[in-house]
Amino acid sequence: MSTPYPFTAIVGMDDLRLGLLLNAVSPAVGGVLVRGEKGTAKSTAVRALSALMPEVAVVAGCRFSCDPGSPDPACPDGPHEVAGGVSRPARMVELPVGASEDRLVGALDIERALAEGVKAFEPGLLADAHRGILYVDEVNLLHDHLVDLLLDAAAMGASYVEREGVSVRHAARFLLVGTMNPEEGELRPQLLDRFGLTVEVAASRETDQRVEVVRRRLAYDDDPAAFAAKWAGEEAALRARIVAARALLPEVRLGDGALRQIAATCAAFEVDGMRADIVMARTATALAAWAGRSDVLAEDVRQAALLALPHRRRRNPFDAPGLDEDKLDDTLEQNSGSDDEDPDTDPDGPGGGGQPPRGDDGDGSSPDSPDHPGEAEPEPEAGEGQRAPAGSGGEQAAARAGEPFRTKMLSVPGLGEGAAGRRSRARTEHGRTTGARRPQGALTKLHLAATVQAAAPHQRARGRSGRGLVVRRDDLRQATREGREGNLVLFVVDASGSMAARQRMSAVKGAVLSLLLDAYQRRDKVGLVTFRGKDAELVLPPTSSVDAAAARLETLPTGGRTPLSAGLLKAHDVLRVERMRDPSRRPLLVVVTDGRATGGPEPVALAARAARLHEAEGVASVVVDCESGPVRLGLAGELARELGGTAVTLDELRADSIAGLVKDVQGTHNRRAA
Repeated sequence: MSTPYPFTAIVGMDDLRLGLLLNAVSPAVGGVLVRGEKGTAKSTAVRALSALMPEVAVVAGCRFSCDPGSPDPACPDGPHEVAGGVSRPARMVELPVGASEDRLVGALDIERALAEGVKAFEPGLLADAHRGILYVDEVNLLHDHLVDLLLDAAAMGASYVEREGVSVRHAARFLLVGTMNPEEGELRPQLLDRFGLTVEVAASRETDQRVEVVRRRLAYDDDPAAFAAKWAGEEAALRARIVAARALLPEVRLGDGALRQIAATCAAFEVDGMRADIVMARTATALAAWAGRSDVLAEDVRQAALLALPHRRRRNPFDAPGLDEDKLDDTLEQNSGSDDEDPDTDPDGPGGGGQPPRGDDGDGSSPDSPDHPGEAEPEPEAGEGQRAPAGSGGEQAAARAGEPFRTKMLSVPGLGEGAAGRRSRARTEHGRTTGARRPQGALTKLHLAATVQAAAPHQRARGRSGRGLVVRRDDLRQATREGREGNLVLFVVDASGSMAARQRMSAVKGAVLSLLLDAYQRRDKVGLVTFRGKDAELVLPPTSSVDAAAARLETLPTGGRTPLSAGLLKAHDVLRVERMRDPSRRPLLVVVTDGRATGGPEPVALAARAARLHEAEGVASVVVDCESGPVRLGLAGELARELGGTAVTLDELRADSIAGLVKDVQGTHNRRAA
């Protein structure tokens, strides 16, 4: 076994270390989510924590780590007698992003269950992680069906395996730790709320600290054992402090004053539900125990809020996590005066170091809000035919996106086999059963009726004499299922002068922002191509981070001619490359334009030829028609016909619009069939 990097040798990262240590003191806090850029020691810190966890007493020989003092009466390896048990180190179990459902929850031997009535169960990672740490690296990339299983286990403290009337249950209480890079996509809100605490990490910009990080890492890589031995004393002292804090924890008093501050803070920041209040209370109690105190002070409540609330304030994936610390201080002061408050407490709280970043300027307004001091006056509306200011090169300042709205569902026709998601129909491991087939590899989803039908004709030849069904491996049938997949949604946005009117571009950006939010909810990858002036640009390569796309969209300038063909050709190149990278993920092309094409010889004919390239390759497409005014040329509709897709107006895109029902994108096969 490799020697882990010592926890005490980590340089800086005060919030990260504090969040992990508080969970080691009180696992009831609910785990921690670590958000940060790549290369910031997120995984190193989590793996180092496992060496500091106190040992656990388990029933000898139990695969489910039952506590010998109170064994689980429903344990599949039980029943157990109350006994002394044996001690072992707490486990840290890693859940790979690409793990199967059976690897996570365990697997039943269906053949033995049907033929012999025996519950032959092979435990999964949830059983291994019971009373230890379950670590998910890149947790934001975890498949939806695994997220659902994690949510169930975290909520109930148990894992259930149900297969064709055969069920197994075992305890599954663990410290959930996840790490993620926000650039690769955000986390589903349901799982985000399950993490008790969240911390933001970033590489230090101080030269001396960066030098020390490199020096220690090189020393560890040269001789891990010697490096660990150098820090053994500090590790032992920290481990002893965790044990002492755990022993003190039951004696910590959470007074009415501190409890009122917790409730007032959660109410002031309008967090959903009551989980935040409970997590804050447990975190503040753990902070007091960590500091060696038996009373919770205002400084504990403040630090608990900075760790427990930022990720619970997000209303959509485009909101930056963070907390207005001035508002927090005001709330705590207004609800002070309790008998357990210390007026001389340090407002920075224990643990030191940087705090999660603020979400705004402290007064509830963002720097670019209309009433923010120093904002420039709005520019007059400018269309393609208007003269731009001297020296601007025809470019207009970026317009702010309009308010997002719920959009109609746009889906790719046919039946795909891509990554699990929520947009288009696909053959998946989860969903409604549509048929049966012989299993290819391990059986995962049994089709009981088809299995019985396959075995029934052979019962006499197999010498069946009792009531049981004689089932052999060749009889087993795998259920085929249909669910939903995530797609690659590639936006091609017209940023030319014809779109430059402030109100018009604001509405267009609002529509694209709404589609991005829809893509986030449906687990799509997104990309963004814009065209203006003389050429097109891939502003954002395909990614799972829709908030990155929203950020690019917000700063998108407009102006110049309309090279529509360049935008479509750039999109064709992007889709060609992505098809080689991920051939199973089907694309959906969303062109946002008024349909005009200018610049160069025969711009309309060139745009039509570029559109037919997508049509020939069967790319599902939709054109969002941004044309406005009393006189409309219908050019976006013509473009949609060349693409073999569908055109919708901005009004028709709204889910609450009465202009039409759900729009299914028409692919080339649908067009030819008509």
